Amino acid sequence: MPGPVIVIGAGSIGIAVAYYLVRHHRVRGVILVDPLDPMSLTSAQSGENYRNWWPHPVMTAFTDDSIGLLEQISAESGNRINMTRRGYALVTRRAAPTELIDDLHRGYGVAAGQLIRIHEGQGAGASYTPPVSAAWDQAPDGVDVLCDQALIRRVFPTYAPDVATVLHIRRAGAISGQQLGQVMLEAIRAAGGRLLRGRVAAIEGAAPFALAVQTADGPITLRADRLVNAAGPFVGEVAALLGETLPVSCVYQQKIAFADRHAAIPRTLPFTIDLDGQELSWSEEERSILAEDPAAARLLAPMPGGIHCRPDGAADGQWIKLGWAYNTEASDPHADAPSDPQFPDTVLRAASRLHPALKAYIGHLPRGAHHYGGYYAMTAENWPLIGPMQTRGAYLAGAMSGFGTMAACAAGSLCAAWVMGGALPSYAPALSPGRYQDTAIMSELAAMRTRGVL
Repeated sequence: MPGPVIVIGAGSIGIAVAYYLVRHHRVRGVILVDPLDPMSLTSAQSGENYRNWWPHPVMTAFTDDSIGLLEQISAESGNRINMTRRGYALVTRRAAPTELIDDLHRGYGVAAGQLIRIHEGQGAGASYTPPVSAAWDQAPDGVDVLCDQALIRRVFPTYAPDVATVLHIRRAGAISGQQLGQVMLEAIRAAGGRLLRGRVAAIEGAAPFALAVQTADGPITLRADRLVNAAGPFVGEVAALLGETLPVSCVYQQKIAFADRHAAIPRTLPFTIDLDGQELSWSEEERSILAEDPAAARLLAPMPGGIHCRPDGAADGQWIKLGWAYNTEASDPHADAPSDPQFPDTVLRAASRLHPALKAYIGHLPRGAHHYGGYYAMTAENWPLIGPMQTRGAYLAGAMSGFGTMAACAAGSLCAAWVMGGALPSYAPALSPGRYQDTAIMSELAAMRTRGVL
């Protein structure tokens, strides 16, 4: 009798793999192995956002599928996952951002003509629906490109007046990642699955496998015909137990969250990203202090765009989140988190360029503000790795950098299909480890202007 399927890692991705093994393939007795509580590491630091726009149609199709599965869970659970849809607003001061429009067309592929709506000149905005409602089943699809500054000022009055273009991605919003995990765990347990608290110390064989697991009660051995490496920032470590290496690095990214007591950010604002690079406005004294610290001196140079801002929690709440994934240095997830005490001030200064009302918090961050971070486990091209590993019977679901929450459902469904020999979507080979043997797709990825890191 075949052994159970074992999933190593109980973050959002590992839980989703187990959930779709149960839901789509009726697998019973799935075992999730993790030394920590479910969704307590990287998944706990998620921005909890989702979007269906990427600069390549493969990733667009993948996240579109994932959003569809999120919608299904939302509908079936009475929206326990708190799914909302006010969109992503990608903002720039460029009046004619041709390359951004080209990225939209490339990402949406053959459907771009029906999905991209340009609002400019006389009558701009006549067919544009502002993001007033948060209901995901009432929001439009596609993307509205606002090129008229009068329209932008009317719809988004708290943006700085120099904003010239807003790309409003409409199939985008937020969910509660923790609630999604709970819904999935309930279904897994109902199908006889369980969570084992322990660290996988060794793996013997290809299928069938013998896993040596260190638990609080001592070492045990688990046996399985199939296993899934969904270990988040530790996917490379688990792969090494199988004698394999993965092209994955871990990059630590930070965020802050605090109560917006000055109401600087409207509660109806979409998840907003300032695409434009900038030089931060430091005083001469601050510049002198930063220049003395090699780690901080980089903040004096021109910085990339990508500053995030959005209201967090209920519509009548106060909290907001700010993030900026400007770090590019890989680090060891076993080591102490390389948290930068300068980050809260840095991100506030950067975000206040687009949201001038945030300047009130520079040097005056409210008591109880939360400075946190998590690891982006990512490939060089910023595409996930989902599918068979080299070892027979072993599968991989990882390298989802900053998009694990939005991609969890599709990643879980796709990996479960690989494990069980089910039907695969057309993009499955491109997202599998096998893509590195496909010179055409790798050449295409190497030539892309952007990797979709937001």
